[in-house]
Amino acid sequence: MLDLIVIGAGPAGARAALRASACGLSVLLVDENPDAGGQVWRPLPEGFSRRDDAALSAEARDGDALRRELRRAGIECLFGHKVWNIGSDLRTDVIGPSGSQSLKPRALLVATGTTERVVPFAGWTLPGVIGLAAATILLKSQNILPGRRTVVAGSGPLLLAVAAGILKAGGEVAAVVDLASRGEWLRALPSLLGRPDLIRQGIAWQWQLRAARVPIHYRHAVRSATRSGEGFSIRIGAVDANGSAVSANVPEVDLHADALAVGHGLVPGTDVTRLLRARHRFDRNRGGWIAQADPDGRTSVKGLYIAGDGAGIAGAAAAGAHGEMAALACALDLGAIDDATHARERAPLSAQWARSARFGHAMARLMALRDGAVESMPSEVVVCRCEDVTRGEIDAAVREGARDLNQLKAWTRCGMGPCQGRTCGDVAGALVAAHVGSREAAGCFTGRAPLRPVSLAEVAGDYNYADIPIPKAAPL
Repeated sequence: MLDLIVIGAGPAGARAALRASACGLSVLLVDENPDAGGQVWRPLPEGFSRRDDAALSAEARDGDALRRELRRAGIECLFGHKVWNIGSDLRTDVIGPSGSQSLKPRALLVATGTTERVVPFAGWTLPGVIGLAAATILLKSQNILPGRRTVVAGSGPLLLAVAAGILKAGGEVAAVVDLASRGEWLRALPSLLGRPDLIRQGIAWQWQLRAARVPIHYRHAVRSATRSGEGFSIRIGAVDANGSAVSANVPEVDLHADALAVGHGLVPGTDVTRLLRARHRFDRNRGGWIAQADPDGRTSVKGLYIAGDGAGIAGAAAAGAHGEMAALACALDLGAIDDATHARERAPLSAQWARSARFGHAMARLMALRDGAVESMPSEVVVCRCEDVTRGEIDAAVREGARDLNQLKAWTRCGMGPCQGRTCGDVAGALVAAHVGSREAAGCFTGRAPLRPVSLAEVAGDYNYADIPIPKAAPL
């Protein structure tokens, strides 16, 4: 029997697979992407090569080293495969190029990372408006610019990373629009002292923007984006500390660009833990809803472990250590290692995680969803882009009696689309919470299969019509 399936091959999942294998467990690593690395260590697409390996970033070198380590360890990997269903006995249904498989492990470790949050505004669904995370995929995987001239907006460290990446790739950054203030960034500095390498990286990004004379609009947000010729007219305005629009004596600013990269933080990926009915709690400063777990990733469901940012935002630097801690806990629980080995190997990982997580937690607080930003959304703005549900329709449903997200889903179809609420769920939850009193009362969407969109042909597989039994005609 297979000991462990690890879902997600980013820093947390890959390190977990390596540590579990080193402990003697049989491990299967599954990821939708064509190779390991996740978002932070994204590899080049198949058939692409770098012109100059000497110019590799530290992230690219770390990603290449991780992929080499996985190959040397001989861990079985299913890349380009989707996990679409998991039973209460942890039986995991996987679909990919090799077909459909149903696998029964003794334990399951979920390291599916995060999804990006975007607080909707007028025009956010237009072509040319992309997420900050999507912009990083373009830049890291193929060095493609979001546009010739891009406005970068939202909150968190991805703002600087994307803006600097655009400049490095030869693009122009029209402006950076930051929901946070300078003071909020300065107050976060003490939490960064444990990672001087990350401080140096942040300072380097700032200097690159300054050298390119990129204006930074602190404590501002995008009000609207409208098509203007071949580009956009992007209107931004001041906000207060809660994210609410400020209009008195503060003029709005119009920016012109041909692309807008926007993101308001990250939301832990909990679709698997919600599907398996693990207990969850809401923690605004860790990204929102997260599965309840001990420090080693054990959840309320026996045999189910979580690791990395999917367990609560702590940053990529902390994810690897957390993945290894969860793998050690799994190895201990399955009898592969004893208590002494577990304690000895866990201690340095715990210290590493604590040091790195201070930075991640500080960034998570900067990226936390601000109630005022949600309250300032116009009623005609689309919240659920899959099902075209507006903020006004959500408010109307709650006024008519919808008391939580699942009731809202039944009444409006919000969250019923292909993304199953991964894009709209956090903002929709905040809208419901404004009426019912708290995010806990508003709840979160119930996890359902399929976890990812799959076709009937993929699930059914190949068959011959002649093999289908035809019942005898019913007697007259």
